Order: sequence, then structure tokens, then C-alpha cells
Amino acid sequence: MELDPQEIIDHASQADARPVKTAAPWLNAAVAITVALLATFMGICKVKDDNIVQAMQQAQADKLDHWAYYQARNLRQEIAEATLVQLELAQLGAPAAAAPNYAAAIAKYRALALDQLTKKEAMKSAAEQDQKAYDALNYRDDQFDLSDALIAIAIAMLAVTALTGLPALYWAALVPTGFGVLMGVAGLTGLGIHPDALVRLLS
Repeated sequence: MELDPQEIIDHASQADARPVKTAAPWLNAAVAITVALLATFMGICKVKDDNIVQAMQQAQADKLDHWAYYQARNLRQEIAEATLVQLELAQLGAPAAAAPNYAAAIAKYRALALDQLTKKEAMKSAAEQDQKAYDALNYRDDQFDLSDALIAIAIAMLAVTALTGLPALYWAALVPTGFGVLMGVAGLTGLGIHPDALVRLLS
């Protein structure tokens, strides 16, 4: 069967003249505004999260330093106590004339051992406090991490919405948007919203 070129042209023209289904007129504007707001919110959260990460690093460094000092104080205490025991044993067989010298040395090392014990306990308390500070900061860092992940999912869904023109997908994208903004606000304001099960799953 021979095709008429004119018929082909007419058929193509009729196809072009058919109404093309377009996205809702508000959709692209809504997507653009939502993405812009989310990007701004993520930028604000990023600044705060970076400061928290720096504080976490400082707390971790302080904890390591305090535990190192704790070990040093512990070593000094053990050396002082060992020396004290040796002096006390030597005093038993020493002549009476040397007793005052032994007593002075014993008192010195007993005071040194007690001093190192006190300072060692102070370093232990400081290290434990550093750990508590790190855990509190990490709690908020988890909130920002979840916010970033949820908002990234929302932006990806909004990008697909812009391509497909499906309003339903836009409304679906608002679900991770809402939870992402909630977690970001929790991190910014210190709210106690922390889905532990989800954090453990992603950790």
C-alpha cells in the first residue's frame, strides 16, 4: 500500500494540535519555593552542626588528655606508695639516730601519694564529664544528620515532581520535608526528639 506524503503531514499536524496535558500551574512554583526554603534551612543547620562537630572534637581531645593525666597521676601514686613501703621497711632496721630522717621521708612520700590520689580522681571526674559533654553534643549531631537525610530525600522527590508534574508526588514529598524540618528545629533549639531506633539502625 502506497502512503500519500500529504496524508502523513496532515496526520502529524493533527497530532500536534491535540491538547497536551500540563502540570498544575501552581506546581512548579510550589516546588521551586519549597526547594529554596529547604536549601536555606539546610544551610542554617549546617552552620550549627559544624560548630557542634567542632565542640565534639574538642570534648574528645579533652577526654583523652584527662585520661592521659589520670594514668600519669596513677603511675606517680604507685611509685610513691612503693617508695613509702620501702622506707617503712628500712626504718625498722635503721639505727635510732636515722629515725628522724626516715620519718621525714616517709611523711613526704605519704603526702605525695595522697596528693597524686586526689589529683588522679580529679582527672577521672574531668574525663567522665568530657564524655557526658560529648554524648550530649552527639545527641544533637544525630538530629542534624537525620534532618539532612530527610531533607535530601524530600528534595529528590521534589525534583521528580518537577519532571513529572504530579501534584500527588509533591504532597508526598512534604512528609520527609516535615520530619526533616522537625529534626532540624530540634537540633537548633535542643528539643529532646531523638528516634533512638532509627539512629541505631543508621549508625
